[in-house]
Amino acid sequence: MASTALLAAALTACSGGSGGVSAGEAELKPKADMAVSVNLTGDQVKAGQPVTVTIAEGRLAQVKVTDAKGAELPGKISDDGRTWTSERNAAPGAEYKVEAQNTESQSASTQFKTSAADKVNKVSINVPKGSTVGVAMPVSIVFDNPVANKAEVEKQLKVTTSDNTEGSWGWIKDYSGNDRVDWRPKDYWKSGTDVKVEMNLNGVDSGKGGGLFAKDYNTEFKIGKDRRIEVDLDTKKMSVTEDGRAQKTIPVSAGTPGGKKASWSGKMVIMTKEGTIRMDSQTVGLDDAYDKMVDYSMRLTWSGMYAHAAPWNAGNFGRANTSSGCVGMSDADAADFFAKSQIGDPFEVVGGGSKGNADIGNGYGEWNLSWDQWKAKSALTGTPQNG
Repeated sequence: MASTALLAAALTACSGGSGGVSAGEAELKPKADMAVSVNLTGDQVKAGQPVTVTIAEGRLAQVKVTDAKGAELPGKISDDGRTWTSERNAAPGAEYKVEAQNTESQSASTQFKTSAADKVNKVSINVPKGSTVGVAMPVSIVFDNPVANKAEVEKQLKVTTSDNTEGSWGWIKDYSGNDRVDWRPKDYWKSGTDVKVEMNLNGVDSGKGGGLFAKDYNTEFKIGKDRRIEVDLDTKKMSVTEDGRAQKTIPVSAGTPGGKKASWSGKMVIMTKEGTIRMDSQTVGLDDAYDKMVDYSMRLTWSGMYAHAAPWNAGNFGRANTSSGCVGMSDADAADFFAKSQIGDPFEVVGGGSKGNADIGNGYGEWNLSWDQWKAKSALTGTPQNG
């Protein structure tokens, strides 16, 4: 009797009577639609923050967030599969489409638009794309507006080199007064090194008074010949070497010792090759000392120190330092020096009678700092970066 009762119960349970659900019907019941939520919604979203996608139930398998141009925001799914967070911020004035898929091959999508930035920050970079520069040229980025969030900005800057050159970013004030960040190798570059700079700044917030960045920037360049220049104020001679071998010694006349007309000393860099330019002493605080056209001019500081032709001072080349701060030489020597020099060549001034080193931001003066001093200027705990 007991066995019969158990069998009857089993049959009743599988009989499909009123109120029961068969196994087949259970399999046919549709799955709930996949539902996701995004932290940014609507048509006037404030930019400058990461995108977070959260699934209501289940686990995320894939998330794709793209702008109207098809550019994709990289991101990662959390370990529990519930959320996806972009590695970069949503950019200002952009339209984004969010496409998500769960582990059961269901999908969901949504979209949002960001508003334009109230204030946009921009950058200027010193090395043009495709150029070849000397072994002392740093990567130098000057910002239009202040950068309070230095660490957040620095995280988005990347230097990649063909030979894993060791270097570090360092924050300084440019001669213009603007914020500036430079990447300097530990030692001078090696000839032949290929350098790539990526500034993934779109959507990054500069901080108070700076505004958002609204685009990315990049450049690529190559390190040319290892050409180095040294001016000795005591001997009044300029020596040039290439790959460690002496090339030429040129008699010069540098700045007049004592006072404003003395030359800067220390390690500098040929910043630009400007050729024939007008030099007016009143623009550099030297009253009416001179106003003339000068040939074969190469800039060493923003404040106006150059190496150039100075035929009017020929009697003092190799004999006396009598210029208003620049390093002057004959037309013939200047023409040859100008033709063979590269922007980025190291230019060091030694000897007595100078007015000391120029401020770091008055040109590329970071080479006057030790490696540890330079690394300490990074906003990211002074940790050097290998590129």
